[in-house]
Amino acid sequence: MGLLDKRSTTAATPDAYSDDDDTQPALIFIPDISGFTKFVNETGIQQSRTLIADLLEIIIEANILDMKLSEIQGDAVLFYRPGPPPSVQEVINQCKQIFLDFQNYLRIVERDRGSSLSASLAGSSLTLKVVVHYGQLSVTLIRDHIKLMGKDVIIAHRLLKNNVDSNEYVLLSESFLQTQTEEAIRQSFSNWTQLRTGSTHYEHLGEIQYRYAYLTPLRLLVTNHRSLDSSKKYPNTFSSSVTIKAPARFVLRIISNFRLKPAWVKGMTNVYYDTTKANRMGMAYKCNLNRGQIDIQTVQSFIGEDYIEYVEKIYNFRVFPNALLFFYLTVVDSQHTELSIKFHYSRVVKNRFFYFYMRRRMKLFLGRSLLNLKSLCEKMYQQQ
Repeated sequence: MGLLDKRSTTAATPDAYSDDDDTQPALIFIPDISGFTKFVNETGIQQSRTLIADLLEIIIEANILDMKLSEIQGDAVLFYRPGPPPSVQEVINQCKQIFLDFQNYLRIVERDRGSSLSASLAGSSLTLKVVVHYGQLSVTLIRDHIKLMGKDVIIAHRLLKNNVDSNEYVLLSESFLQTQTEEAIRQSFSNWTQLRTGSTHYEHLGEIQYRYAYLTPLRLLVTNHRSLDSSKKYPNTFSSSVTIKAPARFVLRIISNFRLKPAWVKGMTNVYYDTTKANRMGMAYKCNLNRGQIDIQTVQSFIGEDYIEYVEKIYNFRVFPNALLFFYLTVVDSQHTELSIKFHYSRVVKNRFFYFYMRRRMKLFLGRSLLNLKSLCEKMYQQQ
């Protein structure tokens, strides 16, 4: 029998409100940046603040559970989702999404070996831990700011300080686990990490039970961006190149303009994004592509005198999960740019014929989109 068969499920129902207060059941989800204080102290606030802001933005944009953002608390983000609890598999998928996006972004920044920030990251221990709790809370508005209140909010925050001997893990409170069946819990962890049992005593709260799992095994899925040129070492990579009769920085402006994407990306019809954040790294936008929709996030942009690199992360692309799209722009002369697009993905399906077919389609898609981009850039440059 599962936990739902043995214990009360009052907290798991969306109508479980107290008669004498305004509390409501909700998931409380807190991703916290481990090593934050040490990194800021060693690097300095002037140098580290942009990176930390980008990392927090990436955490917020990775919200696939459609949670509400309550507040950013220094090195942590407080999410909540009122109503019935999501499944444990949904929660783990959310943890994986945030962890991989976070680590992939760090790898890209580290690769810029000429920067002082890259040197600082080389010796840092920045990573993520996530606390998941389920209970009652009250939502209060204080001067246009949402504030969560209640004992369970306190418990969730206290659980950030625990007895887990690691700095990258997901911790699930017993209150959340009681809403799931033991079989569902087992299946969510069985093929990638081990779920362990723990507890910590807190003043005024007593002993709080929880289970936790290290996120470290997910590092095997983190993309190594430092060398994507070797097809033998990185077989899940392919590219396409073209020479464009326009300056490199002009081409970059066209590539990074969300509004212009449907004008050159084959099969794309609409793009949806927050216009107030259009020029920020970590910005995410949705695209209608053929008969579906994908999410894309701007990850990084390096601009040099003779070389530019622009990177985007692709989500909800079932065939090629955890995919990254690299745009390499090399200055030929003041009027010509060599543009190379490299598509790198994680392989999860073992069917060779399927991948051969889909890789062929993807190569054709990239090639045609690149020719469209060349035509668009040259036409707009002549018209300016």
